[in-house]
Amino acid sequence: MLDSMYGAVELGLLYSLMALGVFITFRILDFPDLTVDGSFATGGAVAAVLLSNGYSMWIAMIAAFLAGTVAGACTGLLHTKGKINGLLSGILMMIALHSINLRIMGKPNTSLLDIEPMFSSISPIWVKLIVMAVCILVIKFLLDAFLRTDMGLALRATGDNPRMIRSFGANTDNTKMLGISLSNGLVALSGGLIAQQSSYADISMGIGMIVIGLASVIIGEAIFGARTVFWATLAAVLGSIVYRIVVALALRVEWLEASDLKLITALIVIVALVLPSARRAMKQKSMAKKRSAQLTAEASKTPTPTGGAR
Repeated sequence: MLDSMYGAVELGLLYSLMALGVFITFRILDFPDLTVDGSFATGGAVAAVLLSNGYSMWIAMIAAFLAGTVAGACTGLLHTKGKINGLLSGILMMIALHSINLRIMGKPNTSLLDIEPMFSSISPIWVKLIVMAVCILVIKFLLDAFLRTDMGLALRATGDNPRMIRSFGANTDNTKMLGISLSNGLVALSGGLIAQQSSYADISMGIGMIVIGLASVIIGEAIFGARTVFWATLAAVLGSIVYRIVVALALRVEWLEASDLKLITALIVIVALVLPSARRAMKQKSMAKKRSAQLTAEASKTPTPTGGAR
């Protein structure tokens, strides 16, 4: 049981970069980017090819990040310059990346059994998790710092009110392309880390990643809140870990199988989406009842007027 929890936390940390990428498009830009399913596999494919050809782990991870940014930039170009609907541009790029990933690897999958994973030499396991968490938090703090710069503020304003930010002379097309590129770069970096951790890269490894990313972001916000940029990005990271722990616990149920993972993911997202609305509705109903009882009590204390003297 404890080993499975350690494994869930480890996977949650590796997938948290993908959750941060989804957070940028989903929450900051309000852009429905389905490129994620393709760019995740692109990161894994690029990293796997470089690692299998003898390149260092750091070069492979940087190349995976850059490949993801290029994929995101293409989606941004389709949307901003090609005037294609955001959802459709993401779908088109996701489909294109399937063939591109096959070209990169030259085959449906690439084995990395001879490659030692990045954090495998660290022991015991809890020290390994601490080191991984520190690395993820460094990236998270760098993202926080960027979002507080002038360019980052323009990026956030583009998602909130693009008409207003255009009135200040900002180019929203450029900020959208920057945000989508950065998002897919983080997603591809996560794909590269998962590939070296799993010891293989597969053409279908990115299927359903957008749902997992959304689940992580929504769960994190529901549990930890998103009052500021710092808390919002931290919630995405912690949400990824919580999601993996929930999945690990669900798979321990006897009548559930590993093939039910996508169903479990969908159910988790549904619950995470419905619970805040249900909680808000219950709170409003409770406040309405209290207000009604207060008005009734005030009415009962008011003296009834009697007839005046004749």
